[in-house]
Amino acid sequence: MATVSQIVNKRPKSIGPKVSIASAAKTMRQARVGSLLVKKGKQLVGIVTDTDIVRRAVATGKPLGKLTVEKIMTAPICTIEGSQSVDDAQDMMADLGVRHLGVTKGGSIVGVISVRDLLLHYKRYAQSKISTDVTYDEPKITQD
Repeated sequence: MATVSQIVNKRPKSIGPKVSIASAAKTMRQARVGSLLVKKGKQLVGIVTDTDIVRRAVATGKPLGKLTVEKIMTAPICTIEGSQSVDDAQDMMADLGVRHLGVTKGGSIVGVISVRDLLLHYKRYAQSKISTDVTYDEPKITQD
């Protein structure tokens, strides 16, 4: 079984807590990601996701150029150890109701795994399983 560390995004994007929601959303779009780690200096203080932006900022009607990431971020970050299985990550996301997990190694966050990462992993796994399970028999020709 694959481990989280085998499919994790090891270069997650980060922003500061005082960044506006509008700026964070632009950063997400440009980087094609659904989450950004929030750093205050060198310390990780939270995570802001596309869902946070929609539910905690856009839905309130507050001006997105003035509202900052620290007001809507999720803290603390839900984490999983990189040595755990991909199935464990899926179970944890379902149990916690989150779509992103910080991935740790030795207690420090080294990456982020998302629901999209899990879907791509399971898709590749299913495709490889199908190609190894399917065998083709020669058609038998019968004469009447």
